[in-house]
Amino acid sequence: MTKCSTSSTSAQWSGMVPVDDTALAVTDTGGPGIPVVYLNGQFATQGYWRRVIAELGTNWRHITYDERARGRKSKRSADYSFEAAVRDVDAVLAAREVDRALVVGWSYGAFVAAHWAGRNPGRAIGAVLVDGAQPYNWLDAAMEQRIRKTFRRMSWFLPLLRPTGLTPRMNAEQMANSNIELGRLARVDELGPVLDNITVPARYVVASGTSLGSKGDEQERIRAGLDGVVARNANIEISAKVASNHDAILKRDFPAVAEAVREVAALDRGGR
Repeated sequence: MTKCSTSSTSAQWSGMVPVDDTALAVTDTGGPGIPVVYLNGQFATQGYWRRVIAELGTNWRHITYDERARGRKSKRSADYSFEAAVRDVDAVLAAREVDRALVVGWSYGAFVAAHWAGRNPGRAIGAVLVDGAQPYNWLDAAMEQRIRKTFRRMSWFLPLLRPTGLTPRMNAEQMANSNIELGRLARVDELGPVLDNITVPARYVVASGTSLGSKGDEQERIRAGLDGVVARNANIEISAKVASNHDAILKRDFPAVAEAVREVAALDRGGR
């Protein structure tokens, strides 16, 4: 692993980072290694990354956090937009005094990672995109109604799970709106230019099969949208296509994610 010219701290730290009208629960392992910032799935928590972190080991600086109203500690906000999620990456890096970082995102977090890397070529060591940020026009009026109906059905039991941190402290409408916004951001004419604009090394780790809420071959049709992305941008490659489905990839195929992180870090030219 190549060391890079990033800020470092020797001490492990966990605490709250204020941003806008809220505060995020952040964990930073510290150390002189390359900073890796992990960006969660839409309603997931930082604990999902524990196997990837263990696989990479202690020679890296691992920074995880729970997004707004996610997990047990991150606070509620008036803004759950995608742009707020991208801003939060900057807030966490600033709070931990990190100049350059490698971003790793799963699902929703892959979209955040792609946008952040594209907007910050001088600060991004690279990006690992885990079964997300795949351009496809999957959102239409029928899908939007299906999403809203699904979250309305879930609304009665979501509050029961909130004390555990397993569900966000968002209401059903806020969660549906976030999912629908993601569908708009995933459209080919929206996400395609974002990916085309990435000038740092980026690697996809792609799952197989279905995911929670998908039907038939929906997910595989979405993943097929990566063919054009890879063909257009030489900085982007598919590191691995794994057997796990979308929901299990971080649990079962964490070695492939860790290997993609190593692959991207080895290509870093800014810190050499």
